[in-house]
Amino acid sequence: MAELRIGASVGNLGQVLAFVDGELEKMDCSMKTQMIIDIAVEEIFVNIASYAYVPGEGDAVIRVETEPEAGEAVLTFIDRGVPYDPVAKPDPDVTLSAEERQVGGLGIFMVKKSMDEMSYAYEDGQNILTLRKKLR
Repeated sequence: MAELRIGASVGNLGQVLAFVDGELEKMDCSMKTQMIIDIAVEEIFVNIASYAYVPGEGDAVIRVETEPEAGEAVLTFIDRGVPYDPVAKPDPDVTLSAEERQVGGLGIFMVKKSMDEMSYAYEDGQNILTLRKKLR
């Protein structure tokens, strides 16, 4: 398992992506899967940076683990911000036109659809969001 603790700031997104990509490359992850994971990482980290600690500041922890027998990567995002369960958020009605849809929610919906599994827990004052994605 590899772990990065970093300030939850949109300005740190490049470092987060470089960390995750470095770990995925060690796993021999395909470029297509890496791009899918990068989009999910960006969405989750930017949400933490934008909403978790408002109006204050705080850290985020990103963990990347491999499960070789399952051929998958497990990414965990941990913050001590406002409790928020994105898994429980209802999916937007994508059958409506952009004008008819409520603002927001498409990013989390995209993450839910692109990952093989997404789970959330709030433990010991921490939001813990886990994403699983098969590497092949």
